[in-house]
This record gives sequence, C-alpha cells and structure tokens, in this order.
Amino acid sequence: MKAFKPIAVISLFVLVCGFLVPDRRAIPVAGATRSDWNANTFWFEPWGSSGVHKGMDIFATRGTPVVAATDLVLLYRGELPKGGKVVLGLGPKWRLHYFAHLDSVNHNGLFAARGESLGTVGNSGNALGKQAHLHYSIVSLLPRPWLIDGSTQGYKKAFYLNPIEYLAD
Repeated sequence: MKAFKPIAVISLFVLVCGFLVPDRRAIPVAGATRSDWNANTFWFEPWGSSGVHKGMDIFATRGTPVVAATDLVLLYRGELPKGGKVVLGLGPKWRLHYFAHLDSVNHNGLFAARGESLGTVGNSGNALGKQAHLHYSIVSLLPRPWLIDGSTQGYKKAFYLNPIEYLAD
C-alpha cells in the first residue's frame, strides 16, 4: 500500500476545514427585511445581457450599510463592468459571496465577520439609473450536479445557490 503524499493529506484537511467553519447568516443590508426583495427574482429571465438573474436584489436607500452575510475571507474589492463597485468573499462550505452595485466600499481588511460593514447600497455598474439596491449572489466552488435542470442556463444551478433560501434557513 502506497503512503499518502503530504500534499494530499493537507489538501483533504483544508477541504474538510471549510465545511467545519460555522455558517452564521445575516441579511446583507442593514435593517432589511423580507419585504425589501422580490422572492421570485432568483433565476428570473429574461434578465439583461446575463440572460438569467442568478441572485437577489435587496432594495434600500442609497448609502445604507451593506454587511457581510456570513464570516468571509475577502478576495476582491473593486469595480466590474456589470456589477459596478463590488466585494467578493469566500465563506463557509467553500461558497463565494458576491455583493454588487455598491455606492462605496469601505472595508480594507482580509476578514469580515458576519454583520461587519463592507460598503453601502448604491446603483453602480449596469444598475446605473435604477433604484438603489444590493445584488447578492452565492456561488458554490463544489458543484451540486443533482440541481441541474432543463431551464435556461440550468447547468449553472450546480454552482449558484438561491440566496433567498440561504437567508431563510
């Protein structure tokens, strides 16, 4: 029997640790409630140039704090053509949390605890001229192929989580 290579053991340890981190959850807009979003917007189509809306939009007054929905390792803060001012973080269970259309980004650290301010609600990117809101989406780095279906871009359901259901758990 061959011995495990140290890199395989370390990789397995890191993978398992990602599932052991508690997934403490919070609505990512300060003071928001379920009445601040439409429960039918996840996987809604047609949706602009992306075809399908793979997240949720939480409406709030411009400048309202956007907070970490769970504990995150912050991977990216910057601007993207569609998302405008964005923050991307890695959370528990190897999930990426994407916060878009921000008016400002005000977090400079590597880690953000659940509820910690990341920026403020706005309408940057392709939301310019629309009502201020946070676009929030969650992508699993580990695919869930049993969720693939025949809908438009249904193969992407293996990776995108419904953030409305995520926040309801």
